[in-house]
Amino acid sequence: MKRHHWVLGGLLLLCLFIYATELFADDKEALEAFDTVQKVFQSPRCQNCHIPGDSPLQFDGGTPHAMNVVRGLDGKGAAGLPCATCHAEANPPASYGPKAPPGAPHWSLPPAAHKMAWIGLPPDKLCSMIKDRASNGDRDFAALIKHVSEDKLVLWGWNPGGNRTPVPVAHDIFVTQFKLWAEAGGPCPVLGT
Repeated sequence: MKRHHWVLGGLLLLCLFIYATELFADDKEALEAFDTVQKVFQSPRCQNCHIPGDSPLQFDGGTPHAMNVVRGLDGKGAAGLPCATCHAEANPPASYGPKAPPGAPHWSLPPAAHKMAWIGLPPDKLCSMIKDRASNGDRDFAALIKHVSEDKLVLWGWNPGGNRTPVPVAHDIFVTQFKLWAEAGGPCPVLGT
């Protein structure tokens, strides 16, 4: 009878080991996918509008926006100077010059209530912020995937016009990696281990 318990205990430990190994492999793959997510989110095309303060940034160098432009409560600019004053529904023709105001549907910053500011955040904090529904506009993983896959303002980052550098990862690769990370439960890197 005791031998039977040892065999069952050994099988249980073996199953737990296999499960933990598979879980670790899944997390490793998901964490590698998050590296791609971080690279996109912290590119100038994304972080110029995902700011901790209320003044957006411009260009690849992230310089403060000219004309004292501010977020406003809804993220669409100040009452007297909404973003739509200069930013149209699409990029202007190239003949307007490389520094003409770019455009995309619903040009705006995140609202003041959930700024989603990730400039300079380490990977673990960025990861936590993306998943935090109190910070991300109450989006679950399905809504986040839809946002990064279909939102026309997000898609603008891959076609920013002018002399702006597009997002450094192809959109389809980014979405695939975002989904892989999300489907694994959105594991976050642990720094310092």
